[in-house]
Amino acid sequence: MLRAAAAAGYPKIVQQLLKNGANINAQGGNYGNALQASAEGGHLEVIQLLLEKGADVNTLGGFCGNAIQAVS
Repeated sequence: MLRAAAAAGYPKIVQQLLKNGANINAQGGNYGNALQASAEGGHLEVIQLLLEKGADVNTLGGFCGNAIQAVS
């Protein structure tokens, strides 16, 4: 659910999910995690929110490998 909201670029939903205990670094899906999903979509507000809440920029996984590669 968090990855889907991040991929779609919905910061208010992402914030609410995190507030209710969503695992910010949970792995799965094509983009690996929420940070990678938001980076792929270029959703800067969501990226900033996730980083402020402690998303791990070094987490590997998903189609892109990591968040930096997802931006490319």
